[in-house]
Amino acid sequence: MALTATKSSASKSASKRRNYSSSDSDDDYSSMVDEGASGTLDLHHTPLVSKYDDRIRPLLNCVDNLRHLKVMQEGIQLPTIVVVGDQSSGKSSVLESLARISLPRAQGICTRVPLIMRLQHHSDPHPQLHLEYNNKSVVTDETRIEEDIIAATDEIAGNGKGISHTPLTLILKKRGVPDLTMVDLPGITGVPVHGQPEDIYDQISAIITEYITPEESIILNVLSASVDFSTCESIRMSQRVDVTGQRTLAVVTKADKNPEGLLEKVTSNDVNVGLGYICVRNRVGKESYEEARIKEAKLFEIHPLLSLVDKSMVGVPVLAEKLVEIQSTIISKCLPDIVTKINEKLTGYVDQLNKLPRKMTSVAEAMTAFMRIIGSVKESLRKILIRGEFEEYPDVKSMHGTARLSEMLNEYFVKLQATADNEGNGFFLMEEIRVLEEAKGIGLPNFLPRAAFLTILNRKVNGISRMPVEFVGNLWHYIEDVLISVLLRHSENYPPLQSSMRRCAHNLMAKIKVASVNRVTEMVEMEKMTDYTCNPEYTLIWQKLMSHEQAFLEAIIGQSKSGKINIEWLSYEVEHLRKYGVDVVKQAFDMKMRMIAYWKIVLRRMVDCMALHMLFSIQNLVNRDMEVEILEELMSPHGGGIERMLEEAPMLAGKRDKLNRSIQLLRDSKEVVANVIDQIAAYGD
Repeated sequence: MALTATKSSASKSASKRRNYSSSDSDDDYSSMVDEGASGTLDLHHTPLVSKYDDRIRPLLNCVDNLRHLKVMQEGIQLPTIVVVGDQSSGKSSVLESLARISLPRAQGICTRVPLIMRLQHHSDPHPQLHLEYNNKSVVTDETRIEEDIIAATDEIAGNGKGISHTPLTLILKKRGVPDLTMVDLPGITGVPVHGQPEDIYDQISAIITEYITPEESIILNVLSASVDFSTCESIRMSQRVDVTGQRTLAVVTKADKNPEGLLEKVTSNDVNVGLGYICVRNRVGKESYEEARIKEAKLFEIHPLLSLVDKSMVGVPVLAEKLVEIQSTIISKCLPDIVTKINEKLTGYVDQLNKLPRKMTSVAEAMTAFMRIIGSVKESLRKILIRGEFEEYPDVKSMHGTARLSEMLNEYFVKLQATADNEGNGFFLMEEIRVLEEAKGIGLPNFLPRAAFLTILNRKVNGISRMPVEFVGNLWHYIEDVLISVLLRHSENYPPLQSSMRRCAHNLMAKIKVASVNRVTEMVEMEKMTDYTCNPEYTLIWQKLMSHEQAFLEAIIGQSKSGKINIEWLSYEVEHLRKYGVDVVKQAFDMKMRMIAYWKIVLRRMVDCMALHMLFSIQNLVNRDMEVEILEELMSPHGGGIERMLEEAPMLAGKRDKLNRSIQLLRDSKEVVANVIDQIAAYGD
């Protein structure tokens, strides 16, 4: 905003500058102002804003009512004029000139909490003032306002020099004040004084940043004419959040004390203040506000330097007009967005409230809710453990049940298969020969003793007997985790019920695990009892292996130099067998090949039986066992789970109360906005 001195202003002041030098004292000039202030201008009842459109008042009342309702706690920003400035910049004097009341003054920080000032002009000659804080309202008057603000601040921020984010609201209805709502923030100080926290700058900076960051905030930056504007911390803070300066208006105080160079400062606009500058004269000593305005008007009229500043940039009345204009514009601009955000928040909260479980008042309601939970749990478990559907847990791989069960079964098979693949280890046929020697009896030669075969079979089965037990332990540990996760998710709104359900899950898994261990132990024992299979693959494999018998015997009898023979996928050293008789070696070779062929059948049978047992047990768990166990637990005399469902969890009750409060607040806010829109529409008609 490029503002320059007018030619008339320059000519009017020319004669006054001829004999004026920088050595002239402020006292000399003050005398000149006093002489000019003959009292001919009656400002006693003249409002700061001479023209005010009553159509704007409903908008201001609307925003003030929304702020009073604390709608900003719901994340809805309101248009706000935020007053910031470095310490001793004259911020309090500016606010006093607008409000026409005295505010607390002291060394150091006198504003320790955000002070929301709601000013309203009214025709009653008797001012009305009251303070709102900590959910109470305190009536005050012009004689007590300073001490009442100090007392309220102490109650909010504590005695001493600490600060607080909690706001204090001053509502002032007084003849002649502009209709404005402003937030006065603590002055910026860099060095803590005695009694102030060491991080006082950081605390003040945090409060100021919180208020000036929203796009809906207008920043009223109070600057002292005695300083270089670019060095002011308040300017730096506003530039960080308002890079273009379009939300910043600067008020330059102490113009009468430091007139030199002021015109250049406000016209060059080196700090990029988009809404322009207003230069004012601070009230001095015991001057009345009317006297101060008369002297201010004379100052900018006849001062050799200050009279050059364009009249649209000087005086408290111009500042008041400018603020009212800016405030009206920003409110009109933001109101549609506020309406949209209120509706969006209200709809979202109502949806959240409707999704909460209805608070139950009878055992019948609790039982209905409980059966609904059980039904949901069973359906989820069917998806996870039986049907292989995982849309309920798309990103939680541990809950993709059928895939994890398949992996576990495959790992089990690989571990068992490793026992068959290790056939080439050790001295070939030596175990078989030793068993045959011990199984010899009186009878025809060349018969394969069945007792010898069963002895080796028992040793091999004993070698893998722990694997099935380990498998079912891991299996039911995994299913227990899945079951508890599903139970807790579907009963998350009933914490008293969750402890019972968790206990049921542990007890049920312990029972099923014992039954499974017994079942697989039986499977292992059955494999040791007999050597039987109707699988034709046994004969095919055995015959294929036996086709290498002749080559094997030749390698032993013919004293082959290599001393090694390959039988299908296996490779064996045979040199150590040359000291045994051919009949014994042939018998051992035959028994070894039979065992290799049969062992493959045994391993596959153990995997197949385990898979069938696993699927059968999971089906029973989901369809019957879980529900029976939980019902027995909750319906038992010591259970009491259904009755406990009537006790709403503190966290859920707190969430319900918070949602109800937010919904009521937003509904009240919506009504406030609707009333304003109706008034605007009436004016339009």
